[in-house]
Amino acid sequence: MRIAFYTLGCKVNQYETQALERLFAGRGHTLVPFEGEADVYVINSCTVTAVSDKKSRQMVRQARKRAPDALIALCGCYPQTHRSELDGLPVDLVAGTGDRLGFVELVERACVERKPAAALDDAMKRRIFEPLPAGGLEGRTRAMLKVEDGCVNFCTYCIIPYARGPVRSLPRSDAAVQAKKLAEEGYKELVLTGIEISSWGHDFRDGSSLIDLVETVCAAAPGCRVRLGSLEPRTITEAFCQRAAKLDNLCPHFHLSMQSGCDATLKRMNRKYDTGRFLESVGLLRKHVQAPAITTDMIVGFPGETEEEFAQSLDLIQRCAFSAMHIFPYSRRPGTPAAAMPDQVPNSVKEERARRAAEIAAELTQRYLEQWDKVEVLFEEERDGLWWGHTTRYCKVGVRSEENLHNQLRQAAVTRVEQGWVLGEIILKNR
Repeated sequence: MRIAFYTLGCKVNQYETQALERLFAGRGHTLVPFEGEADVYVINSCTVTAVSDKKSRQMVRQARKRAPDALIALCGCYPQTHRSELDGLPVDLVAGTGDRLGFVELVERACVERKPAAALDDAMKRRIFEPLPAGGLEGRTRAMLKVEDGCVNFCTYCIIPYARGPVRSLPRSDAAVQAKKLAEEGYKELVLTGIEISSWGHDFRDGSSLIDLVETVCAAAPGCRVRLGSLEPRTITEAFCQRAAKLDNLCPHFHLSMQSGCDATLKRMNRKYDTGRFLESVGLLRKHVQAPAITTDMIVGFPGETEEEFAQSLDLIQRCAFSAMHIFPYSRRPGTPAAAMPDQVPNSVKEERARRAAEIAAELTQRYLEQWDKVEVLFEEERDGLWWGHTTRYCKVGVRSEENLHNQLRQAAVTRVEQGWVLGEIILKNR
């Protein structure tokens, strides 16, 4: 069969799509572009916002219009949490966020039987981490390694705990095997990802924590950079930083999910820390790690956010001096407590606050990038006449070169800092 994938949402979804690609290819099927002709179209959906739901429905209809006789399969977080909304959608097969191995067999069977099929479980009853093959099928430089699934934080704006269920962790021994295999396949960077990787090991109930896993992966793939996904600020303790600082191949890039710089707003969000604890985390990283890149997410216009509360957030982001930020206007997610909160902020106010925060974020990024005169870059792709890659601190770098730099680690001299990225020149081939 010819199978085409379209993926929405987070890195976990991207990882799981890559795993499904490997599983289907391993069973003799052919992967084709989603924009072309296929026998099966798989939409791996996201439900983090109502806009994500709409996009998932649009992709289903687009695939059906392109190929009236093809099998259309919708999987992922959207059908897991919104099964009742799928009535009338031109989809043949519906599955959720679990049993990806079973999903492959379900697709194969549905293609033969040509009958509608569904496979949805109760995510809240899951207790076992489902192992999936890591790495893609194309010439990628960076491999994601999913080490955790599920979340029990229940932030008031988020529906994902209901889509993914409780925390399940990949055992350290399995993580080591996968990391070693990815390194042998030629990947130069491994990204530890999950729904909430800070919770890794909690389900083992033996005192295991994320830094134990990080040490294991770094040791299993000593020639690879190891990069961490998004972290809950309370993960950053003195002990975590002391141990992390000893790992030569751990990228000094830490993405701490802030969401707001106002304690009252954080409380309404049901976040488990306050601004004092967040600042403590930032301080610990800068104490133990040389010039760490500290990045964050920020939601503006959360229900009830006043101008004074927003001003507190602006003050905090300047005090933290983030190297980069993702700024989102609050998006009302039906089915979450925040969607029913009073004092919803008008869209015009949210957009204006997002603009103001983005201006400060751009200044902070510029300041961070200007401190470098020489960087090591892992190059990924050629585009617009430049080879592009990232440093260990996730600074984006572009250079002009006649060489094929794909998947190479090279030293570059910084020649100019643009808006959010660096222009450089290759000065030394070191690997």
